[in-house]
Formats: sequence, structure tokens, C-alpha cells
Amino acid sequence: MTRRMRVAMGTAAAAMLVALPVFGQTAAAPPVDLNARLKDVEASPARMEAMFRIGKKVAGFCENCHGEGGNSAKPDVPNLAGQNAYYLLAQLREFSTTQRKSNEFKKRLVNIMSPDEKVGMVVFYANQAVAVKPAANPALARSGGELYAKRCAECHERDGRGTREYSRIAGQQTVYLTQSLKGYRDGTGARLDREMVAQVKPLTDSDIAAVVAYVSSMK
Repeated sequence: MTRRMRVAMGTAAAAMLVALPVFGQTAAAPPVDLNARLKDVEASPARMEAMFRIGKKVAGFCENCHGEGGNSAKPDVPNLAGQNAYYLLAQLREFSTTQRKSNEFKKRLVNIMSPDEKVGMVVFYANQAVAVKPAANPALARSGGELYAKRCAECHERDGRGTREYSRIAGQQTVYLTQSLKGYRDGTGARLDREMVAQVKPLTDSDIAAVVAYVSSMK
């Protein structure tokens, strides 16, 4: 290989790196317990404020899809606003591994984020208000409420706000909810969870439409 070819290859590699967002993690960074880091941050208002500022900057790379402040303008893209922080951290871990199907850009973005950027991002989104829209069909939403109480409330709570382990689904995007529920039911989704499959499997398309009408209008 000539010197000119080596220089050209080096220039191309540098350009690829420059094209990626600049975050703080390096290849040699030791693994960090993100849950422990978040717990430590939650114990200090000053650290929470600092992490919020970091997360707000990182969220700028996410708002093209997930909307400003995590309220998506796209019905097939989930809101991140108001989402449970520990649940979001679990999703970041899945995106960085083979546990979940994901587009390559999102996977690379998560992998180059530093621990504090990940924690900061979930702190930022967890503290954003969800822009909830009223049900377009109140009667359909009422029937969906009955199904929700029977099949969803045990994990996602009566108010739809979930827990540390389970996602907030109250006020979530309608098309995203529909696609997710059908994906669990039909085994075609990005994630497969036995508990979700067991609860969703008996639902018809009409049942799913009712549940989505109810859940998307929950505050």
C-alpha cells in the first residue's frame, strides 16, 4: 500500500467519526451501573439539576423523531415525555445489545453516549409533561377501559403510568400503541415478552382499537 493510499484511508475514517454526534464515552471507559448512578443522582437536587441540563442537550439528537420535550409529532413514534426513568435506562441497554431490533443509527448513538449522558437523558424525559389528547371516540374509549382494567392495569397500573420496571403508556401515541400491541399478539414486533403476549393474544383488532382509544387519552 502506498503512502498516498494510507493517507486517503485515514482521511476517510476521520470523516466517518466526525459525522457522528460528539458524546463523552470512550472505547476504554469501564462499565457503569446506570441504575446505581441514577439512584445516586436522585438523592441530590444539585446532581439532578446538572443531569437534567446534560439530558436536555442530548435530547436535541432525539427530537427529530420523538419531538421537542419527548412529545412526538408522529403517531407511529412513541412519546418519551413522562416516561419512567429506570424503564428508559433498560431500553437503552437493550438498544445497545442484540436484545431488541433497532435501526443502526439509534444503536450507534446509544453506544457512544457516556453513562452521564444516558442518565441525564432519562432524567430530562422523565420530567417532561405529556401532551395528552382527548379520546376522539369516547364510547370506544370507555369499552377500552374495561379491557385495560382486566389485561393491562396489573403491570402498567390503573393510571397507566407504570412502575420502575413497566412503561408509562398513558397518553401514548395511537399508531405506536396499535402496532406494539399487534406486534406482541402476532409475534412480529421488535420485542417479545411472554407476559405481554399472554395478555394480548386473545384480543381482536376491535379490542386493540378500544384499548388504544382509552390508553392514549389517559393523563
